Amino acid sequence: MATNRRQRRPYPLVPLLLSLLAVAAYGRLISDGSPPSSHLGTTVIRLATSAPVKAAEQCEQSYGFLPCTTTVFGNLFLVLAYGFLMFKAATYLSAGSELLLEIMGPGLVGGLLLPILGALPDALLVLVSGLSGSKETAQSQVLIGMGLLAGSTVFLLTLLWGTCVVVGKCDLGPNGAAVDLQNDKGFSLTGTGITTDVQTSYAARIMAISVIPFIIAQFPVMLKSHHGKRLAVLLALIVSFLLVLAYCLYQVFQPWVQRRRLAYAKHKHVISGILRHAQMQALGRLLNDDGTPNEDVIRKLFHKIDMDESRSLSRSELHALIVGINFDEVDFDKADAVDKVMDDFDTSGNEVVEEEEFVQGMKKWLDEAKRSVPTGGAFSMKFIDDFHARTRHEHNQLVDQADEAVESVENPGWCITKAVGLLLLGAAIAAAFADPLVDAVHNFSDATHIPSFFISFIALPLATNSSEAVSAIIFASRKKQRTCSLTFSEVYGGVTMNNTLCLGVFLALIYFRQLTWDFSSEVLIILLVCIVMGLFTSFRTTFPLWTCFVAYALYPLSLIIVYILDYVFGWS
Repeated sequence: MATNRRQRRPYPLVPLLLSLLAVAAYGRLISDGSPPSSHLGTTVIRLATSAPVKAAEQCEQSYGFLPCTTTVFGNLFLVLAYGFLMFKAATYLSAGSELLLEIMGPGLVGGLLLPILGALPDALLVLVSGLSGSKETAQSQVLIGMGLLAGSTVFLLTLLWGTCVVVGKCDLGPNGAAVDLQNDKGFSLTGTGITTDVQTSYAARIMAISVIPFIIAQFPVMLKSHHGKRLAVLLALIVSFLLVLAYCLYQVFQPWVQRRRLAYAKHKHVISGILRHAQMQALGRLLNDDGTPNEDVIRKLFHKIDMDESRSLSRSELHALIVGINFDEVDFDKADAVDKVMDDFDTSGNEVVEEEEFVQGMKKWLDEAKRSVPTGGAFSMKFIDDFHARTRHEHNQLVDQADEAVESVENPGWCITKAVGLLLLGAAIAAAFADPLVDAVHNFSDATHIPSFFISFIALPLATNSSEAVSAIIFASRKKQRTCSLTFSEVYGGVTMNNTLCLGVFLALIYFRQLTWDFSSEVLIILLVCIVMGLFTSFRTTFPLWTCFVAYALYPLSLIIVYILDYVFGWS
C-alpha cells in the first residue's frame, strides 16, 4: 500500500455521544494515575506510557497563540467554539449579501457574487484541509474536506429538505396542489404537502447536472484502472469551474430566484405599512401586554375600512386604504399591493375580505412582525415602528417594469458601506478560523479514534449552513407556494455550488499537491443523494408530507453506506 493512501481503522457505528463518554472515562482512568485493573491488560499500560509523547508531538497552537489540546472534551470544546465562529461568519456573509442584493438588485450582483459568497465558508474549510503540513499530513486531513463536502450536500437535501416540507405543509386541494395558508388536515401523509413552481424544478435539474465532475474524477476507478487518475482529476477540475461560470451566467441572465426574494421584500413592506397605519389611527394598540393580537382594535380597523358597511372589504376599499397610507414615498404599484393583501386575506376565494378573514390575516401579519423584530418583552407602539423601519431597509423599492429594475434607496452610500463591511467581516472570520477548526476536528478524531470523515460529515455542515437553514425554514413556514419555491430553489442552488465551486477547490488541492484520489464511497453517497433527490424533484412540483420521510431516510443511509463500503468491504 502506498504511503499516502488513507488508513482506514474499523470503528463500530455507535452513537457519537456514547463513544465520547466511553473514551472520556477511559482517558480519566489513565490520566489520574490510578493503577490499571487486571482485566484491562497490557493495552492500558502501553497507552498510558505513550500518551505524554503523543501529546508533545501533536499539540500545536494554531497561529502560535490559539489554544490546543489532546483531550477528548478539550477538542470537542474547540470544535464547538470554532464552529460557532464559522456560523457567525456565514451569518455575516448572508446578511451582507442580502443587503447588497436589495441595493443593487439581480444581475451581476445577484447572479455572480451572491452564489460564490454563499459557498465561501465551505470552500475555505475545504481549502485549508489540504494546505497544511507535509503531503502525508495533507492526505490525512483532506478527508475532513471531503466529509464537509459530502455532509453539506446530504444535509441540505435530506434533513433540511424534509424539515421544510414539514413546516411548509398545507392542505392539498382537489387539483392535487397545496392551498396557501390552509392547514386543517393536520399531519396527513397524503392530504397535506407543499407545492412549488416550475422554475424550482429547473433548479433541481441543474443540481442533478452538477454531479458531472464527480463522475469524471471517479471514471478511472470505475474502470478499475490505475492509469489516468491524475488526468481525470484535472478534467474534473476544469469542468467544475466551467460549471460554476455557467451557473453564475445563468443566474445573471435568468435572475428569477433573486426576483422572488425582491418581490417578497416588497410584500413585507406592504405589511409593515398597513400595520403602522393601523397603529397610527389612534384605534388602540394592536398587541396586548402579553404579546397576543388585540382583536377589538383589529375589528375597529376593519369597520373603518369598510366604508359601505357591507361587512366585507372589496378591492376598491383596499385600494383606497393603500392609497391613503404613506409608504415613505416609495412609489410602487398600488394594484399589485392590493393583490398581495387579497392573496393573504381572502382564504375563501370570493374576491372580498370578510371580517373573520381580516382578523385572521392581521393576526398572521402580527405574528410575522414579532418573528422579524426583537420586541424586548414590551409590545409598545414602537414595536410596529421598528418592524416598519426594518422592512423599509429590506425593501427594494421595485418599479412595476418587465425587468423589475431597482430604484434608489435611502442613504445608498451608507447601505453599500454596511453591506461591504458585513461581507469583509464574514470573510475575515471564515479565513481566520477555518484552519483551527480543521485542526480541532483532526485532533478530536485522533483522541476518540472516530474517523474524521464522520465527524466533519455531521458537525461541520451545521456550522457552515445553519444561517441558510434557519432562513429556509422561516421562509417555508409562511405556507405559500411563492415562499416554498424560493426556499427549495435556494436549497438546490446551495447544493449546486457545493458540487461545483467547493468540489473544484477540493480537486485543485488533490491535483496540485499530488494527493491520492481515494474517495469512492464518499463520491457514491453524493451521487446517490443528488441523483435520487434530483430525479424526485425535477419532474413534479407537489410533494405530499410522506416525501419528507424519503429525504430523512437518505441521511442515515448515507453514513451506513460509507461505513459498510470502507470498513466491511475495504473500498479505497
